[in-house]
Amino acid sequence: MTWLSDITDGVQRLVVGGVQTLSPWNLFSSTVRIGVTGLSRAGKTAFLTSAASLLLARTQPRFALAPLGAGDVPRFDQARHLAALAGDPPRWPERTDSVSMLALTAQVDQSPLPSRTVRLEFLDYPGEWLLDLPLLTLSYPAWSAAVLARLEAPSMAPFTREFLAFAHGLPAKAPPDESLARAGTELYRAMLVRLRDAGFSYLQPGRHLMPAPGPEPPWIFFFPARGQGPFASLLAKRYDAYVDSVRRSLASPLFAEVDRLVVLADVLSALHAGAAAFADTREALAAAAGALRWRFSWADALGSLLEWRMPPKVIGRVAFVATKSDHVAERQRGNLAALMRNLAQVPGDGVATAHFAAASVRCTEDFVWTLEGRPVSAVRGRVLGQHVLTRSYPGEVPDQPPDTSFWAHPFLALPQFEPMRLADGGRLGVPNIGMDAVLNFLLQDVL
Repeated sequence: MTWLSDITDGVQRLVVGGVQTLSPWNLFSSTVRIGVTGLSRAGKTAFLTSAASLLLARTQPRFALAPLGAGDVPRFDQARHLAALAGDPPRWPERTDSVSMLALTAQVDQSPLPSRTVRLEFLDYPGEWLLDLPLLTLSYPAWSAAVLARLEAPSMAPFTREFLAFAHGLPAKAPPDESLARAGTELYRAMLVRLRDAGFSYLQPGRHLMPAPGPEPPWIFFFPARGQGPFASLLAKRYDAYVDSVRRSLASPLFAEVDRLVVLADVLSALHAGAAAFADTREALAAAAGALRWRFSWADALGSLLEWRMPPKVIGRVAFVATKSDHVAERQRGNLAALMRNLAQVPGDGVATAHFAAASVRCTEDFVWTLEGRPVSAVRGRVLGQHVLTRSYPGEVPDQPPDTSFWAHPFLALPQFEPMRLADGGRLGVPNIGMDAVLNFLLQDVL
């Protein structure tokens, strides 16, 4: 390859796909930013804590924690989260409620050339905010119609009655009243919390569940409603301001520089929550996958250059991970990965995609349990707050979205196990399932 074609290839990868192969642009140093996000309560904090501990425990190349520089993004508190897992008894790390970042560096040998500095930046992006991305293509009336149609389904009635009574009772010509907007927003937020606690995932807007740091701006107070009167116009203006805020965050250097992505989902809990919650998780994953930045856009590139900034990178490598795979036995984890593959597909070609069943922090061990006179592959571990091992066999994991017959025999509850004890305070890594495969997929071309 000539130097000219090599430079051309470097430019294309810088703009379109991130750092993927050696070129004059990254021959002696490279930075790879990996976004870690997912559906609510899928285990982002545990995933990032485990991934960092595994990389820091490597001997070749040897990684070290790196400073974040002068930016305003909070640092992911790896030491505190690892200390929780290393406690006696071990505790789950507190879930993060805002964007944070963790940086690692290593010197990669490339003899006979000088070693190359590799910097990995893991961006912890709230899962609740992930589902704001589909809003970028929806008007307020279209979004309201879609959300209200989901909420009005009979299966949602136990969670939505109070808010729907308020929304349906709004006069068609209601004035643009601030107290009315705030009252409706608080009812809507309370409903979203109930739905999340019941195992639902497709909940918008995400910042109603997890507000951004700082005082809330006036435009945050909106909710889905029908109608075209003055009050509906006020809500529409606030929705547009919210969407504009989401668009600006994607164009910011923080998120625009992401070129690898991990999307986590707790598919097992969705199976346990029932048909409605599972269908909701399926819709949420499809919406998120369809809204992410998979293709290079000349319109985005031109707009960026007019503002004297680099165009946003296109995500070139994404790992979809079904978490908590240690809650089922080894023989069922292949089905769990296959189910994740059925639920999350990237539109179009050109993106390196892989699907995994993993447990960032292992909680159980496999064993054979005799149920009703027949052996079954099960797991056992310590439930939080207990000292004896608890056995668990939640049921068979389907390898594709189940039909109606599956729900006649519900997936059993998943115990809340405590993490396994860590050896040497976690300095040797965190017990896990499948994390090496995920990291290898994300970083094999870099390391």
